[in-house]
Amino acid sequence: MNQDRSRALYDRALSVMPGGVNSSVRAAPRPYPFFVETGDGAHVVDADGNRYLDYVMGYGPLLLGHDLPEPVAAAIQSHASNGPMFGAPTAVEVELAEFVSEHVPSVEMIRFVNSGTEATVSAVRLARGVTGRDTVVVMQGGYHGAQESTLVEGSPGEPEPSTMGIPQAFAQHTVPVPFNDTEAMTEVFETHGDDIACILAEPILGNNGIVMPVDGYHDHLRSLCDDHGALLVFDEVITGFRVGGLGCAQSKFGVTPDVTTFGKIVGGGFPVGAIGGKTEYIEQFTPSGDVFQSGTFSGHPVTMAAGLATLEFCAENDVYDHVNRLGERLRRGLRELVAETAPEFTVVGTDSMFKIIYTRADSPPQSDCCSAGCTQNTSCDRAADCPKTGADVAAAETARWERLFWPAMKDAGIFLTPNQFESQFVSYCHTEEDIDRTLEAYAAVL
Repeated sequence: MNQDRSRALYDRALSVMPGGVNSSVRAAPRPYPFFVETGDGAHVVDADGNRYLDYVMGYGPLLLGHDLPEPVAAAIQSHASNGPMFGAPTAVEVELAEFVSEHVPSVEMIRFVNSGTEATVSAVRLARGVTGRDTVVVMQGGYHGAQESTLVEGSPGEPEPSTMGIPQAFAQHTVPVPFNDTEAMTEVFETHGDDIACILAEPILGNNGIVMPVDGYHDHLRSLCDDHGALLVFDEVITGFRVGGLGCAQSKFGVTPDVTTFGKIVGGGFPVGAIGGKTEYIEQFTPSGDVFQSGTFSGHPVTMAAGLATLEFCAENDVYDHVNRLGERLRRGLRELVAETAPEFTVVGTDSMFKIIYTRADSPPQSDCCSAGCTQNTSCDRAADCPKTGADVAAAETARWERLFWPAMKDAGIFLTPNQFESQFVSYCHTEEDIDRTLEAYAAVL
C-alpha cells in the first residue's frame, strides 16, 4: 500500500504542528497517520488514493456517513450561502432547540456552544453555580473533554491531575470513582455529600472501550443526587442521538438526568456542543441568570442547520433501524469469531457502536444473552470477567491491539479508531455487504 504522500504531509506537519496533528489521538497510528483526501459514502480515500471502509466516522458525528442526503446537504449549502455568521440570533437555532427539547426527556431548555469540551465545562460551572458547591464526581476512565475539572485520575481519596498544566488544587475538587461501583459511589456521598455539586457521568463509557452500566447503576446515581441535593449530569456527547435514537441513552436506560451535555451528531458533523436540562437550571446561564456563559460562534447557523436537518432526516427515515440492525449483525459476527479464535476477548457495544476489547480472562465465550455485545448480564458465563470499569479496559492487551491488530486491519482496507479505547461506529451509508467484508477482515486478522 503506497503512502508516500501521507508520509510527506506528516513530515511537513511535524514542523508546524505539535506531533504533526491538531488532536492527539490522530497521531496514534504508527509509524505515521494517513491523511484523508475525501469521504465517499461509508469510505474514506487517503492522499495516496487508498480506499478504506470507515468505522471511525469522525469519532461519532457522522451518523449519516460521508454522503449526506439531499435535504441535509441543501440545508447546509443554503445557510452557508447566506453568509459565514452574524453575531445575532437566527431562526434555525430556535428550531433545533425546539427539536431537541421535544425528543430528549431531560431537556426543557438548551444552550448551544462549540464543542463537547465547552459543553461539559459549562455544565460543571452551572452545577457549581446552582448548588453553591465545588466538588464534582466523575468516573475513572470517563472522558469529558480537555477541561481542568475532569482531567483527573486516581482514587476518591487521592485525586491527581492526569496531565501537566493542571494545578493540584484543581484536582482536589474532583472525586474519581470506578464506573459501575455502587458501593464506592455511596461511600463518596457519605463522605462528601454536602460538598458535591454534581455527578458527571457518561451513560456508557464510550471513550474507554464501551462499558455498559450494570443493572440499576444509573438509578442509584439518580437516588444519591436526589437525597443529597446534587445534580445528575449525563455526558451524552458520544451517545446522544446515537444510542436510544432521538431520545438518546437516557431514554434507553429510563433515567432522566438534571442536565445533559451534547456534541457530535447534534451538529450534523460540524463543530458543536450543547447543554440541555430542566428550565430551573439552564436559565441560570447569563443573561437570564448569574452563571456566565457566552461564545462568539455559539449557535452558528451552518452548524444549527446541519444538526436540525440531520435529526429531522433521522426522524422521517429508517436511520436508526438501519444502523442498529447492522451494528447488531456486526457484533454478533464478531462474537462468533472470538468464540472460536480468542474467547478471552470481549465484544462490546450497543445500537450502532462496537469494539473488541483484548481482555485477558481465562473464561468461556460470551453467552447468548450477550451475543450482540456485553450487556453486563449476570447470567452470562463470563460475567465476572467482562470489563466493568475503565481500569478493566486499561488492563487489556492494548499494545497488541494497537501495534498488530490495527495496522493489519488498515492493510485490509478497514479504518478503525487507532487504539483499544475509542468506540467505533456504523453509519447510515454502511451496507450488509460492508459488514460481511468487515467480518472477513476480522477473521483473517484475528
